Amino acid sequence: MKSAPDIFSYRKHWAYKFGAAPELPMSRAEMDLLGWDSCDILIVTGDAYVDHPSFGMAVIGRLLEAQGFRVGLIVQPDWTSVEDFQRLGRPNLFFGVTAGNMDSMVNRYTADRRPRSDDAYTPDAAPGRRPDRSVTVYAQRAREAFKGVPIVIGGIEASLRRIAHYDYWSETVRRSVLVDSKADLLIFGNAERAIVELSHRLARGEPIAAIRDLRGTAFMRGDWPEGWTTLDSSRLDTPGRLSIHNDPYETDPNCEGRAEGVPVAGPAPRVDRATTVIRLPSYEQVRDDPVLYAHASRVFHLETNPGNARALVQAHGTRNLWLNPPPIPLTSAELDGIHELPFTRRPHSSYGEARLPAWEMIRHSVIILRGCFGGCTFCSITEHEGRIIQNRSESSILREIADVRDRAPAFTGTISDLGGPTANMWQMACRDREIEAACRRLSCVYPDICRNLNVDHEPLIRLYRKARAIPGIKRVLIASGLRYDLAVRSPAYIRELVTHHVGGYLKIAPEHTEPGPLSKMMKPGIGAFDRFKSLFDRYTREAGKEQYLIPYFISAHPGTTDLDMLNLAVWLKRNGFRLDQVQSFLPTPLALASAMYHTGRNPLKKVTRDSEQVPIVRAHKQRRLHKAFLRYHDPENWPLLRQTLKDMGRADLIGNGKRHLVPSFQPAGTGGAPEGRRGAPTPRKPPAAGPTRAKPPGRRPPRA
Repeated sequence: MKSAPDIFSYRKHWAYKFGAAPELPMSRAEMDLLGWDSCDILIVTGDAYVDHPSFGMAVIGRLLEAQGFRVGLIVQPDWTSVEDFQRLGRPNLFFGVTAGNMDSMVNRYTADRRPRSDDAYTPDAAPGRRPDRSVTVYAQRAREAFKGVPIVIGGIEASLRRIAHYDYWSETVRRSVLVDSKADLLIFGNAERAIVELSHRLARGEPIAAIRDLRGTAFMRGDWPEGWTTLDSSRLDTPGRLSIHNDPYETDPNCEGRAEGVPVAGPAPRVDRATTVIRLPSYEQVRDDPVLYAHASRVFHLETNPGNARALVQAHGTRNLWLNPPPIPLTSAELDGIHELPFTRRPHSSYGEARLPAWEMIRHSVIILRGCFGGCTFCSITEHEGRIIQNRSESSILREIADVRDRAPAFTGTISDLGGPTANMWQMACRDREIEAACRRLSCVYPDICRNLNVDHEPLIRLYRKARAIPGIKRVLIASGLRYDLAVRSPAYIRELVTHHVGGYLKIAPEHTEPGPLSKMMKPGIGAFDRFKSLFDRYTREAGKEQYLIPYFISAHPGTTDLDMLNLAVWLKRNGFRLDQVQSFLPTPLALASAMYHTGRNPLKKVTRDSEQVPIVRAHKQRRLHKAFLRYHDPENWPLLRQTLKDMGRADLIGNGKRHLVPSFQPAGTGGAPEGRRGAPTPRKPPAAGPTRAKPPGRRPPRA
């Protein structure tokens, strides 16, 4: 893996003499109290300001402050005018624009495209405090407020929309957000490396238009740089019937991770990766041709390993969108340094007693890692944080736990989570860095766990033990999603987890039971879940506790048929699970599953004109049906399920016995049925929620 300058090694900007602000300022009055006549950098964000390392604007703001820059925040501004964008004055260096911790469209709308009734990142969860496609709107208003000031966009929304992408809410392929926002530079992924170097170079007087060599950035250009070799993406994965061709991306023969479906014939051509750019099909081509869209998505995801990724270029009209390779992951020392910046760990004081649900959920939690090598096709972690795990050191994690104990508001002795994108990938990595740098595998754990992956859980077990031994810490819970196919490799870890770190419920995400949808999700078979459940139940009994698994499932995912959902519902009934909350598939920009949804093709394999067709659930009625199967126990869903079961020839599942999925009666006032008439059978109460083990006498089991 390539190296990069330590983000804390730069010479500090002259304004470091002001020291750290108690809170980053959001008003002129706060700037005056700090003695500032201006801000060097203004961060515009769609989230409320919480000075906590789980919030992007706080991380970037505090990091730039540590570099010596004066950073101000324009938080949830009124986007209908420029006034809010002018309230802190003209920034000396640039505007940094982000939608916040979530894509604004995901934040505002459900999978059924209905407006959400609340916003967890807004005081008192008030909805409607950010515009649709916030990055584009904020960037345009910032440009109007102060012409000539560079605009830099970043965060999850910019990352997921950095190339031409399918947009679920408009049902169109949209241009890169860089084009629509007219920003000067886009920073994708975790932005620390790029934003620190960019800020220092701008402070030295370098024009932003000349900064074209930063990893993890994208920009528009009309010219073509000298000395670069252009490789058409069809050389990697031809979207048509062509003969077998040389594979310039053949990986180390010791690695299992060569891209599936990429044929090899003869030695790879010798090209200099550092000066080779891959040309993706243009925006106009992927907009008009689903096969080319799926092809571009596949090639894009094969170019996400920082150790071997090339630059990418995609034409938008007469100009080229240029993406440099992904950023080099942070070292443990760098990640420790970020988490030990002077965060207050609480919302800005101006919010008073207002509730901020997103903060309340994580205020007593501690992040121990970044990234995820699972590669689930519906998840955005790969596109944003990457597949290489970035670990904090044990000592830094323990110091933060003590800091939470001493400073976090309303702390009662319980750490609510030690985790991140996943709970149990801390300190896991490829056994050989050279193999890791050459690998093009989209997942380290699918279809099987790679033999080169270190899955040792012992360091995590030691961390858990040391964390709960800290004076004043009563409990340390694990609330992040657990990768159970890894956990079953370490029964000792499951024992430790179940005995000490489960607060009654443990969430786990098998997502489905059937091979069809699981293969499109890149998730393990249900057998891994069964093995984990067996160990979970065993160690729960040994600990003398009453604890339950909370399984998560997705309805209407690409590759799912009605029969798949029926089989899942039967499995849920047989295992005693009754789901209160279910998740319908929501196609997020740039995800591989979203490419499947839009194109009906499978980009996990070679994409051709006659390649595999993926079943897609689009119609509202079918999406509703798939969701109803997950909530087979809800009387409101029974009429729909009865009719569907009859249509599928499975009327044998309708009845009032334990082997039936839905009863033959309909409770009065439910499911749109008329009120029950006198003499009708008395409705039986739906069966209680089933735990993952036998119900203890006299105790009511929880709902999953």
